[in-house]
Amino acid sequence: MNKIILIIKREYLTRVKKRSFIIMTILGPILMAALFIVPVYIAELEGETKLVGIIDETGLFYDKFRSTENIKFITLDSDLETAKQNITNEDLYAILYIPKTELSVPQSGMLYSAKQPNIVVKGYIKNIMRKEVEALKLSASGVDPDILKSIKTNINLFTIKMSEGGEEEKSSTELSMAVGFICGILIYIFIFMYGALVMRGVIEEKTNRIVEVIVSSVKPFQLMMGKIVGVAMVGLTQFALWVIFTLIIVSTFMSFFSDEISSYQSSQLKIHNEMLPVGVNVNGGEIPSENIQNTLEGGDINESVISIFESIQSINFEVVILSFLFFFIGGYFLYGALFAAIGSAVDSETDTQQFMLPITVPLILSIVLSQFIMNNPDGPAAFWLSIFPLTSPVIMMIRIPFGVPYTDLYLSIVLMILGFLGATWLAGKIYRTGILMYGKKINYKELWKWITYKN
Repeated sequence: MNKIILIIKREYLTRVKKRSFIIMTILGPILMAALFIVPVYIAELEGETKLVGIIDETGLFYDKFRSTENIKFITLDSDLETAKQNITNEDLYAILYIPKTELSVPQSGMLYSAKQPNIVVKGYIKNIMRKEVEALKLSASGVDPDILKSIKTNINLFTIKMSEGGEEEKSSTELSMAVGFICGILIYIFIFMYGALVMRGVIEEKTNRIVEVIVSSVKPFQLMMGKIVGVAMVGLTQFALWVIFTLIIVSTFMSFFSDEISSYQSSQLKIHNEMLPVGVNVNGGEIPSENIQNTLEGGDINESVISIFESIQSINFEVVILSFLFFFIGGYFLYGALFAAIGSAVDSETDTQQFMLPITVPLILSIVLSQFIMNNPDGPAAFWLSIFPLTSPVIMMIRIPFGVPYTDLYLSIVLMILGFLGATWLAGKIYRTGILMYGKKINYKELWKWITYKN
């Protein structure tokens, strides 16, 4: 046991001192924090007001385009050709030209711009024109537009999960899907990342003949276990540092730029409000158009938002976090042992492909079937894949946010432990022989001889 601890210590200290580990530990949180920071920063860069000139030959839309914080509309007195020639000199972002048609109601317009107009400006203009044309058509047909607006309704379908004791709690299928998929994909990435690190380390020591010196003092099985556990500790250390540093960077940014973030969120809400039909609430039902902005900015309590927070509370994050740690470590140990066995059986990384495929197929299959599992987390396929050791790290983590019976969870944990022990025994058989074998191309028949060999 002392020798395994020494190997673990050697593997851990050697790898955390490497330049690549330090660079990735610093770069990882920066990249993850950038996912939160960059949108706000770009919004600040793109925050200038865009000036749009209007030439409306129909005379129907001049007073319909209301300026916002990001889009300002002005009426142009010149003709279209003159306006197009002066588009740069007058600092116009775009020119909206609505030609007069033979029909009583126009259904098209042209947006001239020196650059490609962004989708927000285009969508806002289309929405205003659509609403006005619809209103004109309804009036021509003798239908009051206000009546049609009043019957437009969005349905909020809240899900309530009932326990065996009859207790009720709100849940969210979308939130459970998001949490499960994120946990599953993280485990998938880290198993591949650090499993491959174990394999490359074994191949490197084997090709450098360092292993010949090491195995003179320790048994091959002790060397394999020490390497697997050592790299696992490196992975957990890096993952923990990523989480901590990301939270620090994001929290610091939010504290320094809280005003800019609030302004960005407010502008996004206002644009979203202006893209809605007049008089229709984002949650369904009808409210006066002048109150939509107050509703979006917190004037009225949004039932959907309250429901989301209640749904978050319905997820047992204690079980999710503990299960994530177990399946992260257990899945890595299982695949790490198999990756170590592959590394000991070959002389170069190019020779690993034929042995990698049958091992990695179950892991890849887990991600491929993730959508099917999320659609039916209690089905027979989800159950069997969540207890099979090679697929359970990903599939069980996808199922857990939906609520998994503890019998399924305990069975999966027990089988994962047994699977790890079996994979370690199998890998030890291959590792013991292959680690000292050089210059011979290994096939499956040869591996079977090593596994079935008896001392």
